[in-house]
Amino acid sequence: MDPNKPTKASGTQLIASAERSLPDISSSPFGVHYPQHLSNTSFTDNSRYTTINFSFSGWYTGPLMDLQTVINSTGLDANEGPIVNQVAVAKILKAYIFWFMTDRWGDIPYSEALKGKDDFTPKYDKQQDIYNSLFTLLDEANAAILRLSKVDPTKGTAEFTKAMANGIMTANTDNFAYPHLVDANNENFWYTQMNRMGRLWYAVSKPLADTMLSTNDPRLAVFANKNTAGNYVGLAYGLTSTVTPGNFSLLGDKLRLQNAPVYLVTYAQALFAIAEAAKLGWIAGGDVTAKTNYDLGIQNSILQWTSSTTSVAAYLAEPKVVYNPATAIKQISVQRWIHLFLNGYEAWAEWRRTGFPILIAAPGANGDRIPRREAYPVIERSNNTENYNAAVAAFPYGGADDLNARVWWDKP
Repeated sequence: MDPNKPTKASGTQLIASAERSLPDISSSPFGVHYPQHLSNTSFTDNSRYTTINFSFSGWYTGPLMDLQTVINSTGLDANEGPIVNQVAVAKILKAYIFWFMTDRWGDIPYSEALKGKDDFTPKYDKQQDIYNSLFTLLDEANAAILRLSKVDPTKGTAEFTKAMANGIMTANTDNFAYPHLVDANNENFWYTQMNRMGRLWYAVSKPLADTMLSTNDPRLAVFANKNTAGNYVGLAYGLTSTVTPGNFSLLGDKLRLQNAPVYLVTYAQALFAIAEAAKLGWIAGGDVTAKTNYDLGIQNSILQWTSSTTSVAAYLAEPKVVYNPATAIKQISVQRWIHLFLNGYEAWAEWRRTGFPILIAAPGANGDRIPRREAYPVIERSNNTENYNAAVAAFPYGGADDLNARVWWDKP
């Protein structure tokens, strides 16, 4: 048999091909700037929101098409593992990637997408409808996801409760992470940029460094290197001119190892979600449950990033860190923002949803506004004009196809 002309689809190979795109969800020279995790020492356009339109076509033609092939196939090879499991994994990954995409662009093609030559001009589905479809898709694979605290708390409560009942992560060993290799073809994005190519363009931002310094945060030693003077110094965000890299704290050495992993969904995130749900009244327990999970979230975040919990007690005793019922949502949000370091698009989504931490836009950039979404690919205006125009006209809170219109769940 010709190995280049298989008679059955290889579900595991298609899934593996799709999984190779997962680091791009986190490792992005754009995503890390929206939530101000990193600042640029030079070539500052990305932190000044110069790029407005972003292409999503590669996600459709690449990983999503691979996963849809698995889901649609009637000829998967059971010798590669139970077929039902192959399909379930494909559905989970499809939901995860679409979740990431709709949070970036808002309404996007979904129900008519992934049909190849049978439909080059798919309609744009409402983000709310996409979310509900993703819940259904995940129900089929026994899982659920959440971003509904402001626009639909009833649905959010139901889906969160369902997720809890189905079972969530219980330890850092359950973390969903992408493991890079000591191999040029499979190496960490930050290693490529800063070590291999010598682009010392990425310093920890002043907002993040100052926040962590003010509480003696043990994670800072992992997130950042000390500057040449031996101090942790964050770089002001969104500068227009070049600075000397050595004067500031560049991205930490451990996070730009060739085989450093990319964390995508983690146990600490789940704990912070439970803490917020308890504070919002979505689950029982109120402030008692919220505090317990907030503290556990911090503990497991420190363990994830530093591999040590020896500093946890001292950190939890810091006045700004001690759980306060009056400011709990802000505290949970700030801790989530810190924990999501380098997972920029997710941190940006959480900042848009909660409004915390308080961040200031790059001076003079985008009308002094932090972007709320990314604009559609320019080519959609000519290749899918009718559906593109309908999507823009239906933005839930108005606005143009730019960085400032809001996605459905980002309620003003």
